[in-house]
Amino acid sequence: MNKLLLIVDPQIDFISGSLAVNGASQAMDALADYIRQFDGMYTYKAISTDWHPYNHCSFEKQGGPWPLHCVQNSIGAAIYPNLIEPLFNTKGPSKVLMKGTNAKTEEYSIFKNQTSAGHLKLIMKLKDINQIDICGIAGDYCVLDTLKDGIQIYGKNMFNVLLPYCASIDGGTALSQFLKTERIRISY
Repeated sequence: MNKLLLIVDPQIDFISGSLAVNGASQAMDALADYIRQFDGMYTYKAISTDWHPYNHCSFEKQGGPWPLHCVQNSIGAAIYPNLIEPLFNTKGPSKVLMKGTNAKTEEYSIFKNQTSAGHLKLIMKLKDINQIDICGIAGDYCVLDTLKDGIQIYGKNMFNVLLPYCASIDGGTALSQFLKTERIRISY
């Protein structure tokens, strides 16, 4: 089986920065250990990141709901440091994919960004991926939207949610409810 690990937005601003999610650092530290422990299990690792211009529509100053976060080339937009070594020093390539790059467009899901969705589609085809293990931050927004969009493209049997490595603003309620209702595979 060829598996892809899709980690949604493991960025500093969502862990200890301007939009920190409770439990995110613990979830990402545990994910780092998991990647090391299962070195070689993933054919490919993809990491989605918010990569917002300074005037992004999601920011409060622009009339959006969120504080300034994950601004392009800022410290807050960087991948959580504890994940770097396991992502890039275990078997299987890793690719960082960006979303939210257009100031006028909100993209909670990596599949909403045409360029990144195209890269992911190519990876899926070239590596003959038949399972996507998904996790990340925030479970009730970007992970959930990415999962919903991915299901529309690849079907729900393609996905397995690594629940221990998801941190949610709502404590996990929305993601858990969706997983139960849709009967999506979960790993604990």
